[in-house]
Amino acid sequence: MKEYEQEDPIPQGDLALQLTALPRETNGFGDIYGGWLVSQMDLAGTAMASRVAAGRVATVSIDRMAFMVPVAVGAQLSFYTQTLEVGRSSIRMLVEVWSDDPLSSEWRKVTEAVFVFVAIDGSGRTRSVPPRR
Repeated sequence: MKEYEQEDPIPQGDLALQLTALPRETNGFGDIYGGWLVSQMDLAGTAMASRVAAGRVATVSIDRMAFMVPVAVGAQLSFYTQTLEVGRSSIRMLVEVWSDDPLSSEWRKVTEAVFVFVAIDGSGRTRSVPPRR
């Protein structure tokens, strides 16, 4: 993760998703489940990768993920995506999650991960990503 970390961090890429952490997504201590957060990151990444691929994509891997701070119920979460690399059929995408904590009014980075998506056709077979315009 070091190559993406900054001294004075700001979100990298485009805003892909925003939502509020609700009680049903928390453990007994009121913190958001990590697995739920990963699934939301996958949704945000898929939305942006499908634009790059001009169609259907599938998640093939998640690399280098670490949770930096816990997320409390009620936090406003913002998911940012940045395309890192486009191959013949694959797309590497950085997905960052930022939290606006309603209790402290603190804006902070929660986690980041590199997702790899592959473009697929209607039969679920790999296809080429069209050239960028």
